[in-house]
Amino acid sequence: MTTITFAKAINHGLRKALEQSPKVLLMGEDIGALGGVFRVTDGLQKDFGQERVVDTPLAESGIVGTAIGLAMRGYRPVCEIQFDGFIFPAFDQITTQLAKMHYRSKGRLNLPVVIRVPYGGGIGAVEHHSESPEALFAHTAGLRVISPSSPAEAFTMIQQAIASPDPVLFFEPKGRYWEKGDVDLDAAVDAPHPALDTAKVLRAGTDLTLVAYGPTVQTALKAAETAAAEGTSIEVVDLRTLSPLDTATVAASVQRTGRCVVVHEAPVLYGTGAEVAARITEDCFFHLEAPVLRVGGFHTPYPVAKIEHDYLPGLDRVLDAVDRSLAF
Repeated sequence: MTTITFAKAINHGLRKALEQSPKVLLMGEDIGALGGVFRVTDGLQKDFGQERVVDTPLAESGIVGTAIGLAMRGYRPVCEIQFDGFIFPAFDQITTQLAKMHYRSKGRLNLPVVIRVPYGGGIGAVEHHSESPEALFAHTAGLRVISPSSPAEAFTMIQQAIASPDPVLFFEPKGRYWEKGDVDLDAAVDAPHPALDTAKVLRAGTDLTLVAYGPTVQTALKAAETAAAEGTSIEVVDLRTLSPLDTATVAASVQRTGRCVVVHEAPVLYGTGAEVAARITEDCFFHLEAPVLRVGGFHTPYPVAKIEHDYLPGLDRVLDAVDRSLAF
């Protein structure tokens, strides 16, 4: 095991993918000599050359459009969107072309494009740099939408995403980039399916199921630890994948605990938590002791850095939802 940061784990995963196939290439703004704004691609252009680690113009639609063409010619491009709020110029390419080509061609064409998106808040950034747009893409049929929550998961899942025959939106919680964890850099990586599509129970519990993904998983684990000191046993489920959604793992947990709270940084209104709540209500109606509750961002534009911690779902807000659920 090696202890490395979340960002470095993705770097190692990209390196392994580049080593294993000459068809893999990276594309993005300032990802080459600079190594990206967050240095996730640091050193890769030096080792693999400018033709495989490509510094692109500042044109997200052009980046994704070029990647689609490359994928149709047999390559496996990995695009970096520098910040989450910059993805919208490419929204048309992603949702009307990348997501639909396989269906439109009756399965004859695969577009194995990975789009890396640093997302979420907690870094004190300016406007358009702390968005959580994952639900927009999970709502679009034809896209896989995943988000790792730890360095070990990031290292494995980026390789699985690149190996997948499907287009993948790979949402990286940038507020966690500098957190460290143990990663087995020599471990064999499972095939993309079904390993890429499954949620994981990270902590067993009996009183309530706490569902999270990406940046809020660590918050959920801290909430479970805090609640345990007060005699409450919380089970924590990391969704890992938002599309397809592994309802079975969540439902099995809720059938054991009888209660469920879903946490994410994105606004609660029309968010991933709404889909989880609807599915669990359908599948676990006779097991539920309380309604499924959601904790997330508010229905406002992302606030200025000075007050972002009031916007983000922190420990107190999560524990308040736990208390409200247990009170039913």
